[in-house]
Amino acid sequence: MQDKRSFYINGAWVAPLDGTDFEVIDPSTEEPCAVISLGGQADTDAAVAAAKAALHDFMYADPAERLALVKRILEVYNARAEEMGAAISMEMGAPIDMAKASQAGTGTWHIQNFIRAFDEVEFIAPLSEKSPNDRIIKEAVGVCALITPWNWPMNQVTLKVIPALLAGCTMVLKPSEIAPLSSMVFADILHEAGVPAGVFNMVNGDGVGVGTQLSGHEDVDMVSFTGSTRAGTAISKNAASTLKKVHLELGGKGANIIYADADEKAVVRGARHCFNNTGQSCNAPTRMLVERSIYDKAVETAVATAEKTKVGSAHEAGNHIGPVVSQAQFDKIQGLIQVGIDEGAKLVAGGVGRPDGLNRGYYVRPTVFADVNNDMTIAREEIFGPVLSIIPFDTEEEALRIANDTPYGLTNYVQSQDGAKLNRAARMLRSGMVEMNGTSRGRGSPFGGMKASGQGREGGVWGIEDFLEVKAVSGWSNDHD
Repeated sequence: MQDKRSFYINGAWVAPLDGTDFEVIDPSTEEPCAVISLGGQADTDAAVAAAKAALHDFMYADPAERLALVKRILEVYNARAEEMGAAISMEMGAPIDMAKASQAGTGTWHIQNFIRAFDEVEFIAPLSEKSPNDRIIKEAVGVCALITPWNWPMNQVTLKVIPALLAGCTMVLKPSEIAPLSSMVFADILHEAGVPAGVFNMVNGDGVGVGTQLSGHEDVDMVSFTGSTRAGTAISKNAASTLKKVHLELGGKGANIIYADADEKAVVRGARHCFNNTGQSCNAPTRMLVERSIYDKAVETAVATAEKTKVGSAHEAGNHIGPVVSQAQFDKIQGLIQVGIDEGAKLVAGGVGRPDGLNRGYYVRPTVFADVNNDMTIAREEIFGPVLSIIPFDTEEEALRIANDTPYGLTNYVQSQDGAKLNRAARMLRSGMVEMNGTSRGRGSPFGGMKASGQGREGGVWGIEDFLEVKAVSGWSNDHD
C-alpha cells in the first residue's frame, strides 16, 4: 500500500502538522491502495501563508513568463500521462484504457486550450477610442482555494489550476480525499516544471475539515469549487463572512430531448453517454425525453444498449465501465434504483444488486427505467450512476417544459433534423450548455450552469477571466505604456 501522507507546501513535500490517517480504497476490489493524511487547521494555515507570501512576485510578473511556465507544465504532463492514467484508474475506478485516454487526456486538452485562449486575454487595454487616457486592467484575484471532485480528477484540477496560474493567482488545491493520488502526481508535475515555491500548494483533507477551513479563511480571496449542490451551498455560506469571490460548478440532471425526426443513432448515443464513466458525470443526459411516436422503439434500443454495456474491473483492458467510486456512492445508487421501482417507474433493464459474476467491488448494473414522469425521485435527484430514466412527450412545448422543470441547469441535449426546432430549443432551454445531435462543444467553449448547477464558467477565455479582477484607471500616461 502506498504511503502518501505528505502535503505539497511552499515548493516541497512536507509532513503533516495536524494530520489524520485516511485509507484510499480501490473501488474495483474494495481494498486499501494508499494511505493519505487529512490535514488540520495548521496545515491549511501553512499552505495559505505560503500562497500569500508568493502572490506579489507572481502576480506582477510578465504574463509571458506565466505562459511559458504553463507550456512547460504541458510538456511534463504529457511525459507522465501513463502514470497519471494509472493513478486515476486506481483511485476512482475508471477502466485503465479509458483512464489513460479520456480521464488523463482531459488534462492535456484543457492545458492546450488555455494556452490558446491566453492570447485573447488583454491584461491592460484602452477603455475605448473616446477615452484615450482610460485603461482597463485585469489582474489576479489573489490567493485561491481550489476544491475538486473525484469523478473526473484531472479534468477539474486543470480547469482550475491552469487558468489560475495564467491569471497570476497563487493557490491551495484540496482534491477529493477519495481520489487524491492523481493530484499528488500533478503536484509533482508542477514541481518538475518549475512552478515557483508557494505559487501552488496542495493539502489533502475532507470537506468538513480542510474544505471548510479554506472557504472561510480570511487570507483566501476566492474559492473555486466543483461538487455537489449541497456542498456548494455550504461553501457559499461559509465564504460570505469574508466576502470572497465564489465560483461553483455543481450538479446536473440533463434532459436529452429526442424528437421523432432524430437520427437513427440518437438513442444509442444518449444511453452510452449516460452510462459513460459509470454515470459519474454532472453533465450526463440522465433524463431521456422521447416523442411518443417513437417511444416504444426508443425504449427497446435503450434496453439493448444497457444489456450490451459490459461492467468490469478498472484494472482490465477493454471497452467497459468500471465500478462507482465508493461504498457510499454504491449504497446511494442502489437506494435510488429501489425508490424508482417503489414509485412505479417501469424497470426494463438492470436493477438493484451487482452484475452477475461480480460479488466484490462497487459495481452497478446499467439500469433503464421507462414510463417515468418528471415528478418521480429518479427524475428529480442526481443519481450519479449508470441509471437512465425515459419520459414520453407529445409536443415540442411539453418537451421543453419537462426539460426545464428541474432545479438544475447544467447541460441539455437535443436530437432532431429540423434546424429551426433545434435553434428554438437552444434558446428556450435553461442551462449553461446545450449540445445538439451529438456535436461536442468546440475548443475553449465555456463550461458551467445556471440555477442549482452553479455560477461562473470554466474553460477558454472565460475560465481565465474568472480568476481576474477588473480595475478601471483614468489619467493613464500614454508616454509610459
